[in-house]
Amino acid sequence: MSSTELPHLEPVTEADRQVIAEQLGRPPRALRAVAARCPGGHPSVVQTSPRLENGTPFPTLYYLTCPRLTALVGTLEANGVMREMTDRLAVDEDLAAHYLRAHREYLAARDAIDPLGHEVTAGGMPGRVKCLHVHLAHTLACGPGANPFGDETVALLAGDWPSGDCAAAPR
Repeated sequence: MSSTELPHLEPVTEADRQVIAEQLGRPPRALRAVAARCPGGHPSVVQTSPRLENGTPFPTLYYLTCPRLTALVGTLEANGVMREMTDRLAVDEDLAAHYLRAHREYLAARDAIDPLGHEVTAGGMPGRVKCLHVHLAHTLACGPGANPFGDETVALLAGDWPSGDCAAAPR
């Protein structure tokens, strides 16, 4: 996604809110929109406000809610994928430039809603990779090309990608 494109955002329905609460095991916070859905139609990524209801900054603009995807990404993280991705940033100038662009576009999208007054985004951008959940959510919300590590996470999960009516509740 370029900075001129916007993710497809849908209003949150009461049914979505209930599913998201079930997925997270708690009521959702700072919920703005549904940014992506699973094949069964349930929310899989939501857009959140840059501040929680109490005013506390919340830099994660796109939040992965699908419990199946969250578990799959957790397995990748436990296997050390993030360390390898971070190491590649130091030696691959094109990758580092793409990641910096992802950071800047993420920051611009967040600040267009509510500027937080700092350049901290989420997931370790732009200097390291510390949360694949954030990167996957970014790619699912904004499309291929928005985040190189989100794209890589999609590819790594391709064989296990949830399908059908899978994401309504944790399994």
